[in-house]
Amino acid sequence: MAAELTAHQLIAQHRPTLDQALEAIRTRAYWSPHPEHPKAYGENGSLDAAAGKAAFDALLGSRLDLGQPGTDDWVGGETSPYGIELGVTYPHADVDTLLPAMRAGQRAWRDAGAEMRAVVCLEILKRISDRTHEFAHAVMHTSGQAFMMAFQAGGPHAQDRGLEAVAYAYVEQVRTPDNAEWTKPQGKRDPLALTKRFTPVPRGVALVIGCNTFPTWNGYPGLFASLATGNAVLVKPHPRAVLPLALTVQVAREVLAEAGFDPNLVALAAERAGEGIAKTLATRPEIRIIDYTGSTAFGDWLEANARQAQVYTEKAGVNTVLVESTDNYKGMLSNLAFSLSLYSGQMCTTPQNLLIPRDGIRTEDGPRSYDEVVADLARSVGGLLGDDARANGLLGAIVNPDVKARLEAAAGLGEVALASREIANPEFPDAVVRTPVIVKLDGAKPDDQAAFMNECFGPVSFAVAVDSAADAVALLRRTISSKGAMTVGAYTTSEEVEEAVQEACLEECAQLSLNLTGGVYVNQTAAFSDFHGSGGNPAANAALCDGAFVANRFRVVEIRKEA
Repeated sequence: MAAELTAHQLIAQHRPTLDQALEAIRTRAYWSPHPEHPKAYGENGSLDAAAGKAAFDALLGSRLDLGQPGTDDWVGGETSPYGIELGVTYPHADVDTLLPAMRAGQRAWRDAGAEMRAVVCLEILKRISDRTHEFAHAVMHTSGQAFMMAFQAGGPHAQDRGLEAVAYAYVEQVRTPDNAEWTKPQGKRDPLALTKRFTPVPRGVALVIGCNTFPTWNGYPGLFASLATGNAVLVKPHPRAVLPLALTVQVAREVLAEAGFDPNLVALAAERAGEGIAKTLATRPEIRIIDYTGSTAFGDWLEANARQAQVYTEKAGVNTVLVESTDNYKGMLSNLAFSLSLYSGQMCTTPQNLLIPRDGIRTEDGPRSYDEVVADLARSVGGLLGDDARANGLLGAIVNPDVKARLEAAAGLGEVALASREIANPEFPDAVVRTPVIVKLDGAKPDDQAAFMNECFGPVSFAVAVDSAADAVALLRRTISSKGAMTVGAYTTSEEVEEAVQEACLEECAQLSLNLTGGVYVNQTAAFSDFHGSGGNPAANAALCDGAFVANRFRVVEIRKEA
């Protein structure tokens, strides 16, 4: 089809945004082009709340035909954690047909250059942003996030992460000039003169393996990093969270076609129930890049077996908060309570282990014993979630039966300081909603160590009694080194303890938040400023986003000739 979006139009519209993103990643200051508030949408072609909900409702029970080659079946079966059947069916691909079709468009996409690829990606993100309300419902009803979190994390925050990846991709590609004139003096002889051309060349087809809990937030960095560096991208969603990424693929294909490129540069690989195509796809010779978020076991398998591909994994860790002292006890408790409760702890950044000296901590109002700190935290969580309507808005729904089983089993691991309770959701009676459990464990007991030294994904936290701050730092260091951590938190008024915690995190390569008592939480990161993961401990081999996340998705090929 004829191009409807010219290079001039795309550059004129999106280059200013790209430049702002480049400045943001340079300064690390706050910036976002995507509004967080639902009322900001409804103008300039974007869907407001009612239109977005109507668009989502219209998808239910429909067939989402993406026009992909090699479609040999239609598959679906998603059930919302809130209890409704989505009924959407998606194309099932014959990959022997689809993968060659995806590769066919890469030459023109490569030759378009870094700037053109970047502004096409920004047009994709803009159209997704215009449908943020629709995407929010899709994320909510596949992940179990409460609507406001699905709106923000699944919408503007995910779009920010996608744009951030595009910005880093652009920086790395233009680091080397397109052309160079090279002259080497030879004394009395004529100089040696060469003309050199440098071209960023994509690795091949990239595979994005989506996750259930944050399909867009975790999916967009890899998708846009690979696409912006010239690679075709095959999106393999989690079978319980297909819709948000299928809609993303739909938008990307539309924009690519309108810009004069092959829409098959982006395609969907939905699967039949129990088919498990991720391993098959991951080891195909055509797949040269893999982005994965999920369990440590499968992440380790990918790193060991997908040897033909550059593999980027975000796996699991045991996130730890050290509590030694504070000058804002109430603020600390409030901040921790929110961090433990948000999305029922179903975040890779949620704290699990709270290391508290058994002799207690110092506060601005005097000492508090270990038992008092744990009891006060339990009351703070209970107070935060005491109103069922507010609790539903914070907790969302339990995403799958495995999380519910872990939550129920946790109560048998030790003394329960805060019991989990069931909450009814009047709008969605079939939703499984549970408040967090806090269990007291002893850091010196081997049986207790066996419990808290492994990830217990979901609304489960362990208040671990330790002998001293030094023992807490040593345990923190051992946890990061052996199990990994996406986040680390610490509360201390001691310069000595603060220095020890910082040194542990620097040496073990973990992201640290110190003394958070306000509206910023250890399990939240801001695009363009915060790094999500470090790539330096077992929880993840990459960070979202940095230069290393994008630079190896392409290689620079040089063509030189005599001038």
